[in-house]
This record gives sequence, C-alpha cells and structure tokens, in this order.
Amino acid sequence: QVQLVESGGGLVQAGGSLRLSCIASGRTFSNLRLAWFRQAPGKEREFVGGINWSGGNTFYADSLKDRFTISRDSAKNTVYLQINSLKPEDTAVYYCAARFGPGSSWPNEYSWWGQGTQVTVSS
Repeated sequence: QVQLVESGGGLVQAGGSLRLSCIASGRTFSNLRLAWFRQAPGKEREFVGGINWSGGNTFYADSLKDRFTISRDSAKNTVYLQINSLKPEDTAVYYCAARFGPGSSWPNEYSWWGQGTQVTVSS
C-alpha cells in the first residue's frame, strides 16, 4: 500500500507560480513511479508528468513540459510539482498517483491516488 497526500494548491493570479507537494508513505520501493495528473471541471483526467522514485528520472506530457517541473526529496518522501507562468486554463484539481513498474501517462494504470489539491488561476 502507498498513501499519498497532496498540498500546496490555492488561488493565484495568471503569470504566477505554485509548488505542489505530494508526501508518500507506506511502500516506497525502488521501482515506484509517481505521477501528477490534473482534472478540470467537465474534462478528463490529464497526465502532467512523472518521476521515478529512485534515480529521479522525469517524464512529462509534451504540451506541458515547458512550464512544469517535477522533483523529489527522498529524505522527506516528497515529490514536488513546480508550475510557472500559470494560466487560467491550468485551473484544475491536481492529483498525485503512484504505481509499481514503468512510467505511464494512463491514469488507469496507477494504483494509488491522493485526494487532490485545487489550483485556481485568475485572469
């Protein structure tokens, strides 16, 4: 079992930045992959990017990689999502997810999910 707790969301003006956090607990083995997804009202859950728990290799959705950066602090069991130059269309609930095995952009392949953190970008 893996437990995930996100934080760091909020209301921010367009052009600003946010750093979201995801604290992982439970099984944090070397082949764990963590990913960030987001879901806007009325839209499907969208892959943002992911990171390998060991090694720290990252992978991103092509359309988002310029403004989104994922990193991890192994000592704190925490993965971060840095979002720069925020746009109103970034408004969504952001979720952290985990799976064992190769990285994936498909939400159905992730076994554990956090509760989500709301990001609202005002124009």
